[in-house]
Amino acid sequence: MTGASPQEREPVTTNGTIAVTNLHGQIDGLAVRLSRAGTGETSWAPFAVAQGAALIDLLNLRGHILGRVADYEQAAELAEQLVHVAPEDSTALLARARTRATLHRFAEAVADLGAAARSGADETTLDAERAVVLQALGCYTDATAVIHKAAERQSDFTTLGSLAVLQAERGQVTEAEQLFSEARHHYQGTSPFPLAQLDFRCGVMWHREGDLDAARSFYEAARRRVPDYAPALGHLAEVELLRGEPHDAVALLRPLTRTSDDPEYAGHLAAALHACDRVQEADQWRERAAARYDELVLCHPEAYADHAADFWLTVGADAERGLQLALQNLAFRQTSRAHALFQRAVLAQNRVAQAAS
Repeated sequence: MTGASPQEREPVTTNGTIAVTNLHGQIDGLAVRLSRAGTGETSWAPFAVAQGAALIDLLNLRGHILGRVADYEQAAELAEQLVHVAPEDSTALLARARTRATLHRFAEAVADLGAAARSGADETTLDAERAVVLQALGCYTDATAVIHKAAERQSDFTTLGSLAVLQAERGQVTEAEQLFSEARHHYQGTSPFPLAQLDFRCGVMWHREGDLDAARSFYEAARRRVPDYAPALGHLAEVELLRGEPHDAVALLRPLTRTSDDPEYAGHLAAALHACDRVQEADQWRERAAARYDELVLCHPEAYADHAADFWLTVGADAERGLQLALQNLAFRQTSRAHALFQRAVLAQNRVAQAAS
């Protein structure tokens, strides 16, 4: 199995490091303007609501790019404030729907989308958000229909990219590979973030298919586009570990543990250090990841139960805890991955029980 090269066509975009610096500046600038505006209903609507929604979207973007859960939480808090002062404003409702979807609170996100529709939100925007939720819940046929419905009003890049990710999640690799390639050819923007995300998702597809060379190629492409792109760096480290290069994995992961508050990177670093026979240091990072996962599962169970379950089934070495979290995750979403995680947990728990008997 061989994935296509992401270098077949390289659109020219803003330097990724500069783009991240600009992202920080945009967030800081909007935060200052909103703090000067105050929080009264008169001062927030409608201009400040629009700026607040823009700040929420930027925080969610930075949270994804740099692996910062705190940004997701800040965006969610701000979204609640927006809806409180402007409960019938479609812009505020859409912003809160996006933050809720980011934290996998899908039922609440759907409710916000319904309220936004009643408040006159743009149908194309609504369809895009509905498709995200449907895809996350494993409703792939419905998600495809919604994406096609919005296709006439969206850019080719957006439509093709959405369909590529959807087909990749369905395991339709040939179709997804073609769509990823077509999406790259249709990109007309200058921001490096959408292309980095596209290459990352293509890498994830090949990673799941077991083609580590192709996965590595696309993760590296995303990294070249945005050097600080945390998900690409973290997955690239996973590939290096699978390829028998734990020292390279450590080099990739250690900087992430300083800039990201997502315990996934601390957990992977523990695994990489253990593979390097640095057991004491590995145990320290394992304990750090475990404590952070406990915090996140308590605060955001829908978003982190699956990641925490995977941690306990691997680095955490607690099959019973992994099974509990996998079952909790299955209650949130009936996707093929949720079922696969649960089956992994059952098998791991059975192995533990057999070993103890």
